[in-house]
Amino acid sequence: MTRKITLLLFIFFFAVFYSQQVSNTGFNGKVLLAQSEEEKLTKLKNDIEQYEKELARLTSAASTLQNQIAQFDTQIKLTQLKIAQTEEQINLLGGRIDRLGESLTSLTTAFNERAVQTYKMAILGQPLYLLVTAPNLNQAVSSYHYLKRIQNDDMDLLNRLQNAQDLYKTQKTDQEKLQADLEKQRANLASQKNAKASLLTQTKNDEKKYQQLLASAKSEFEAIQAIISGRGEEEKVGPVSAGARIASIIDGPSCNSSGRHTHFIVKDGANVQNPFSYLKPGIDFENCSGSSCGSGDGDSFNPGGSWDWPINAKVKFTQGYGSTWAVRNTWVGRVYSSHNGIDVDSASSTDIKAVKTGTLYRGSYSGSGGCRLRYVRVDHDDSEIETYYLHVNY
Repeated sequence: MTRKITLLLFIFFFAVFYSQQVSNTGFNGKVLLAQSEEEKLTKLKNDIEQYEKELARLTSAASTLQNQIAQFDTQIKLTQLKIAQTEEQINLLGGRIDRLGESLTSLTTAFNERAVQTYKMAILGQPLYLLVTAPNLNQAVSSYHYLKRIQNDDMDLLNRLQNAQDLYKTQKTDQEKLQADLEKQRANLASQKNAKASLLTQTKNDEKKYQQLLASAKSEFEAIQAIISGRGEEEKVGPVSAGARIASIIDGPSCNSSGRHTHFIVKDGANVQNPFSYLKPGIDFENCSGSSCGSGDGDSFNPGGSWDWPINAKVKFTQGYGSTWAVRNTWVGRVYSSHNGIDVDSASSTDIKAVKTGTLYRGSYSGSGGCRLRYVRVDHDDSEIETYYLHVNY
């Protein structure tokens, strides 16, 4: 009987020792590596904060070409730092996942071995058996408590194994999200570099040309705001049917516009709305709202309404609604923070058509730039909605 109890105690102490070894060994070098990566992340975080402060300072400074280029350079460097930060986070998380995978394997092995040993001990150490075979009551009670302690340790090991499995799944999901963020950041970096190159091409690094572009954008914004607030000079034309021709796109640059397009606005009562909420999907289009046509970094083209389009396909889409690529990446962001319509052109025709039946008005507005911006407006019959079509001839 003494030999059985001795064997029981030996198995117990071996199991406890083995469990501790699983938890505490094998990762010293990797821990040091993780600490080094944490230090890199801390430095990157500090650098990012400094560049964000510098970008805020440049944004609030006077609008000059030199300042705008400095903003691009700072934004590009900031994005590069964020890419490096995300890459470090992925590396650090990858190391943690590897270590967790190894720990998970060790814990699984330990639990399987402990389960076998505990089962044997449970067979040998049934309370009644211990009571009958032990030399005295104290010895039986002591052996029983050893067995219960081992079983409790097994439950603790099982819980640790379950927690490790859950953490492993969570960190794998985090790793996938970081990888998706990294791809977006790389796309943003390419977009920012393209935006800087586009600015230098348009201005030819000439401050005077940059100021002219800025003034034109300000004048256009002023005119559009005046028109949708009812301050344009208008004449009533009369009833118009959906699909009827109401104007034409100006072929070439026009008042406060550097290229051919119409600015289409939907206004419901006092508020402008996203035209994509009303226009039909499925039309053939080319997305030129980003750094270049088809670049993939532009605004979303996502119509989801029931109206026919005011222009014929194929649609050339040059700016979306709201916080657009141009607002975020060009000088127009110094003029307005949200685009109140969409800019579109047709590759097949200059005709502009009414999207709904209503009353047609022709109007114009002279802004601070000295030119007269022409537009047409349709007051819809079936609602409080009005549609505006700017940069047109009639």
